[in-house]
Amino acid sequence: MVSKTYSMGAFGLEAFPVEVETDLSQGLPAFEVVGLPDAAVKESRDRVRAAMKNCGFDFPIGRIIMNLAPADKRKEGPIYDLPLLLSLLKASGQLACDTDGAVFLGELSLSGEVRRIYGVLAMAVKAKEAGFTELFVPAANAREGSVIQGLRVYPVENVRQLVDHLTGRKPISPTEPAAQERSTDAMLDFADVRGQYEVKRALEIAASGGHSVIMVGTPGSGKSMMAKRIPSILPEMTFSEALESTMVHSIAGKLPEGSALLGSRPFRAPHHTISAAGLSGGGSSPKPGEISLAHNGVLFLDELPEFTRPAMEILRQPMEDGEVTISRVGGNATFPCRFMLVAAMNPCPCGYHGHPTRPCTCSPRAVERYQSRISGPLLERIDLHIQVLPVEFQQLSGKNTGESSAQIRQRVNRARQLQVERYADLGYACNADIPSSQLEEICMATHDAYSLLESAFQRFGFSARSYTRVLRVARTIADLEGSETVQDDHVAEAIQYRTLDRKP
Repeated sequence: MVSKTYSMGAFGLEAFPVEVETDLSQGLPAFEVVGLPDAAVKESRDRVRAAMKNCGFDFPIGRIIMNLAPADKRKEGPIYDLPLLLSLLKASGQLACDTDGAVFLGELSLSGEVRRIYGVLAMAVKAKEAGFTELFVPAANAREGSVIQGLRVYPVENVRQLVDHLTGRKPISPTEPAAQERSTDAMLDFADVRGQYEVKRALEIAASGGHSVIMVGTPGSGKSMMAKRIPSILPEMTFSEALESTMVHSIAGKLPEGSALLGSRPFRAPHHTISAAGLSGGGSSPKPGEISLAHNGVLFLDELPEFTRPAMEILRQPMEDGEVTISRVGGNATFPCRFMLVAAMNPCPCGYHGHPTRPCTCSPRAVERYQSRISGPLLERIDLHIQVLPVEFQQLSGKNTGESSAQIRQRVNRARQLQVERYADLGYACNADIPSSQLEEICMATHDAYSLLESAFQRFGFSARSYTRVLRVARTIADLEGSETVQDDHVAEAIQYRTLDRKP
């Protein structure tokens, strides 16, 4: 007898339907799973056998062949345990029901409990596109799957509960569709930052236009402190942004249990010992790296020169394209990675080069060698270069607190709203994404502004990439002031943030 149930598979963020076919025939006892399964899928045989026995079902004696179609796509992980068991129950006559419009996902314990899996959101999206109307997932993943409208998502705790539902004895209530929720976790506030008004102004510009930033300053000047507060001034994610970011975190197994959509923009701060593959993603079955986990959020690289050269250079192409493609024998996996890069570094190995009171112990050659660890092409791709000076004692000891994140965020939201309206039909959301082909049309600058930019271009030896960065930043400064055109003072401020790529 042959039976069939449906499940889903995934390669990177791309999901695909999987037919689980079971043939039960007479012959010497055997239990084979075919269809390009990995080791975890092959081990499903033992989990299915034990779960059936411990849930009160009879394991059929005979030759069992189970096929996962399409057979040319690799099937990975324990997500097929539940559909394999159901298909076997149907083939052995122990379960009579119609499951053609449903998808089943879940790992089984030996006692028949259904355990949490990863990547449910991406599979739910594909299941809806493929025409399925019902999705049965572990109870811990139900809220994640319920994000997709038009798909009934059922939380399954154990095999016996699922069988009772399918036979009509005790139906399972579908999970209520989850809505996007703002995170209730307390964020660090810029009100805690004393002084550093120029740096906070630059970070406000960066947040308003989605620009990348590098901060250069002595130890203790507040670089890391301010970087960790950037998420508190970023606009809330739209539904589509939250959906994309949640899919990446779900595939990577980073989504908190019981979560639906991410409530706030991601903030990733990998240690400088991370490898290039850790940043970009990889593995035999490609998984997203830190740059993709930071999609629609912030990637903070503290002590940037301490990262390996391959790790730093691997950022160049994703920063330009907003996605990273990982090629493996089984195919290519593309992950989104449109993130806001925030980097911090000391000016020299000892950290005190240029400090007003503390002497630097590094030789000129050591300072040059340290700063040259960051390549010119990478620096050119960073929109704002910020010099962070030590905070004066009067500012630290004063009772006046800094401007709060809520106040800054109001201005950021106004500037972002202008950009959303401006780019509604163009396919991007902020000034940092303006393509070069539309740069001068969108960044409408006055004659004086272009004259100033031309003088700076010749004097400081800016490259073509630096030219586009200055115009994009100037456009953001103009948006913060509510100006339709880019004025010369906007360009002048933007030029101040290109200190690291000027010729000597």
